[in-house]
Amino acid sequence: MTYTAPNVFTTRPTLQGTFGMTASTHWLATACAQAVLERGGNAFDAAVAGAFVLHIVEPHLNGPGGDMTGVFVTASEPDAPRVLMGQGPAPQAATIDHYRSEGLDLVPGSGALAAAVPGAVDAWLVLLRDFGTWELPEVLAFALGYARDGHPVLGRVVATISSVAALFAEHWPTSAAQWMPNGHLPAAGDLVTNEAWASSLDRLLAASAAAAVATREARIDAARREWRAGFVARAIVDFGQTAHRHSSGTDHAGVMTLADLAGFEASIEEATTVVFRGHTIAKTGAWGQGPALLQTLTILEGFSDAELDPSTALGVHTILEAQKLAIADREAYYGDAEVPLDTVPLDYLLSADYAATRRALITGAASHEFRPGLVPGYTPYYPVLRTEYTTEALTQQGTEASAAVGEPTVAAPARAEAEPETLSTGEMRGDTCHIDVVDRWGNMVSATPSGGWLQSSPTIPELGFCLGSRLQMTWLEPGAPSALTGGKRPRTTLTPTLVLKDGHAVAALGSPGGDQQDQWQLLYLLRTIIGGYTPQQAIDAPAFHSTSFPGSFWPRTWEPGGAVVEDRLGETVIAELEGRGHRITRAGDWALGRISAVTRDPQSGLLRAAANARGAQGYAAGR
Repeated sequence: MTYTAPNVFTTRPTLQGTFGMTASTHWLATACAQAVLERGGNAFDAAVAGAFVLHIVEPHLNGPGGDMTGVFVTASEPDAPRVLMGQGPAPQAATIDHYRSEGLDLVPGSGALAAAVPGAVDAWLVLLRDFGTWELPEVLAFALGYARDGHPVLGRVVATISSVAALFAEHWPTSAAQWMPNGHLPAAGDLVTNEAWASSLDRLLAASAAAAVATREARIDAARREWRAGFVARAIVDFGQTAHRHSSGTDHAGVMTLADLAGFEASIEEATTVVFRGHTIAKTGAWGQGPALLQTLTILEGFSDAELDPSTALGVHTILEAQKLAIADREAYYGDAEVPLDTVPLDYLLSADYAATRRALITGAASHEFRPGLVPGYTPYYPVLRTEYTTEALTQQGTEASAAVGEPTVAAPARAEAEPETLSTGEMRGDTCHIDVVDRWGNMVSATPSGGWLQSSPTIPELGFCLGSRLQMTWLEPGAPSALTGGKRPRTTLTPTLVLKDGHAVAALGSPGGDQQDQWQLLYLLRTIIGGYTPQQAIDAPAFHSTSFPGSFWPRTWEPGGAVVEDRLGETVIAELEGRGHRITRAGDWALGRISAVTRDPQSGLLRAAANARGAQGYAAGR
């Protein structure tokens, strides 16, 4: 048996050059980041500029009130992958007892009680300060221009607004004022502005300029202080004191305080890594889902190449079964180990011996069980396993309150290629965002910004953005490794990837998609590392993912033995998977995956880039 050859046809070329490459989920962010490279900026300047543009042009997928994670290397230390940690913690008053007292048994998927402390803006500014070269006004000029002068709004943004129009009109009037002025929806292609966010950016820049400091780094820190303890923080706290509708169908006020906002600072951490087929894969720590991909790779390391072909029934089956085991461990053990007395046994979970015990559980039939492993000295957490969920309030009031819930992730409808992607419950399913940049010096960064999408909570009118909803990834059961705890980071799904070989970064990649992010990235890694596919060939190839675990987003249901596949896998492959016991949902030919990637050959200096054609908005650029 040989590995399936890539399709000769690709939707776009794999770009090649030696100057610099950018790839992201929106062409305007890609173009702006590439423009920074053309004007002498480095990869970090470019990524920050592109990220602030993503806040504007993909507001249904991310925003300034959200979060982000990144992984990167510098040209001066090409063998030292680092993580940019932009995941804010729960407010101190966000306790299980308080949420239970509010009549909740799950953290809502939308509304202020779902909000962690915003982390994205501070993280981007830390990256710019420590590794960039440009001044803050130059970097923010692109986003400021689009916010004030307008950008052509995506049809998918319009579809998202339409799906929550009733919620906005009845319960979130500030969001209605921002996104449906005078009760009118924008049309796809209309120039849409956000004057309130433009004014907020102006105020941050004014605070930076007014600081009596001589260094670029100190000027950036002045803007960070204004964000964390100035007008932004005050507006967030004041607005959150008014109760508003949540995805539970009930009304609640927020619990975030000025101390919560002032107390958080983004940070740089060491990456967590494993070696697979001679390549080092770098991810976040166990406060994110990234190590689950690493666990999957350690399990798959023991199989032959032919058993890891994502285009064959055997390969799909093996990959799905390994992912179920690793993600079960994610639920059982992962959480924020920064809080005292909390630890995650990551060394054991990533060890070869443990991988062997997990590998032995994979048979020729699909498992429909939730099977975390046993770690000495630890008791695995078993979450409530729900196949459906509702509340009395939602039953009485209909579905409009839940129309904004969850991370906008690619859904599993009967035909996910339909537009707009809306489930029967009203939940929107789209993506989050991603950006990759590599420059001619060898700096490389992969980042996944998310949260704070326009449907996550009411717009704060003074600021022009809303808060995120990352706390929905926590549990209201004491003893869970990711239980809701004040000051503790929720276990995020945001999970960019860096690949190194022989002491140098060779690829940066990532994807929107919530629980599917690492599942789709795994297919890219297998096809490029084992199959020899080019980046665009790997991105274009048929994708699939498992749903056989509790979802990370409200209402946190699962589908035992479930798997979603693109029809292009072929009738023979799909039939064999069903014969093995997988509960298959067909998603259409071009529905799954939103990967972008950049690569670098350390010996020749050749750079490459590729972006996903699904959804018709991700693009790569470079020369």
